[in-house]
Amino acid sequence: MTKKRIVVALGGNAILSQDASAQAQQAALRKTAAYLVKFIQNGDELVISHGNGPQVGNLLLQQATGSTENNPAMPIDTAVAMTQGSIGYWLQNALNEEIKKVGLKKETATIVTQVEVAETDPAFQNPSKPIGPFYTKEIAEAKHLEHPEYKFVEDAGRGYRRVVPSPRPINVIESNVVETLVNNGVVPISVGGGGVPVVRNGNRFAGREAVIDKDFASEKLAEQINADVLIILTAVDHVFVNFNKPTQKALKNVSVEELQQYLDENQFAKGSMLPKVQAAMNFVENTHNAKAVITSLESIGDFLEQGTGTVITKDYVSVKE
Repeated sequence: MTKKRIVVALGGNAILSQDASAQAQQAALRKTAAYLVKFIQNGDELVISHGNGPQVGNLLLQQATGSTENNPAMPIDTAVAMTQGSIGYWLQNALNEEIKKVGLKKETATIVTQVEVAETDPAFQNPSKPIGPFYTKEIAEAKHLEHPEYKFVEDAGRGYRRVVPSPRPINVIESNVVETLVNNGVVPISVGGGGVPVVRNGNRFAGREAVIDKDFASEKLAEQINADVLIILTAVDHVFVNFNKPTQKALKNVSVEELQQYLDENQFAKGSMLPKVQAAMNFVENTHNAKAVITSLESIGDFLEQGTGTVITKDYVSVKE
């Protein structure tokens, strides 16, 4: 079997569900690590990225509650870096434990990753990226009264969440560092939370108050390190069209052209599946002979053995090469 370089993008909600304690998130990551280690057992080169929407939102709320003139809250870009560090720390420990449990020798490393965005990106004028916990409409309205600068929107029928600007990534600053680690047999954890959003100012990168979509940042990283496969993990085993309708259909082998037709029909929810599909399409279109996969964490084993999941290629090919 040919060794593949694989970028696996974990959602922030796979790390935090209802219990926001460190202990609960560490326990969730230990379960996650047991699935991820299957790629290492398979002989593949693994790069892990992850979301941080719930975590960074909670951190910002904690800071706002305790903020004073002498001890002000940190800006969003710094909060992203902070959660990159905390989630990376938990995930490294969980992976190291699982790697040893299955008798492998492999090192892991977390990279505090900066991702360049354009100062003129229109997203800065139109906050759209959900972060933090879900609220009822009444609680969201109360939060807005406490913090008038916050904007809340309904998120895919699951409740209300705060939204912040989400500019598109144009360059992963530390991609060469990530590739060097992969080339030397290390498992990097990178572009956590979509990366720290920065703009170029001469020789300096300056942070911006925003959150980059994890799937788009993972796609950009996968491009830059010449990955063979981009795997975006979500709550379902497949991408569906006519979702939650009597005519619902799971997509298995699908071409970019067919996905574009579904995009034109507005088949995918903006706050959930749409960016995953768009990121997967971008990766396939911008790379040579690569593929993208959208599936669930629990289906990783089935994907490795049978090709389970939504597999996106330029043209139709066999799921298992």
